[in-house]
Amino acid sequence: MSDELLEVGQVVATGSREIDRDALVRYAGASGDFNPIHYRDDVATSVGLPGVLAHGMLTMGLAVQPVIERFGADRVLEYGVRFTRPVPVPPEGAVRLELEAKVGQVGDGEARIDVTAKVDGQTVLGRAQVRVATGPGPAGGRRAG
Repeated sequence: MSDELLEVGQVVATGSREIDRDALVRYAGASGDFNPIHYRDDVATSVGLPGVLAHGMLTMGLAVQPVIERFGADRVLEYGVRFTRPVPVPPEGAVRLELEAKVGQVGDGEARIDVTAKVDGQTVLGRAQVRVATGPGPAGGRRAG
């Protein structure tokens, strides 16, 4: 992947991920985050939330997946987001996280990929940006750190 192949504004990846209550249980077990707002509606609503919410870090991790699939995990140099809107997860079924990744900046052997993550048409992550290496592959020694 070279700088010349990417242009600012170019959509480089799209996708969607479903988040259901089972995913919240699995994520809680893997992360150790057992805050009851992620599994108990009564607790979530008692603190003013609309219901059980997806973990922010789960949402963040799912949002970067189309970029990883497009460029490879070994090319991700940096990733950051702002959590701007909670993601309520219904008791039955799932919520769909819609994702689009566009080139925001290109240069000097890397690119900034801007990820838009939406649920029901509303953006749930702000400034979701992934910096990826675009120069020589992993043998070149540039890895996420």
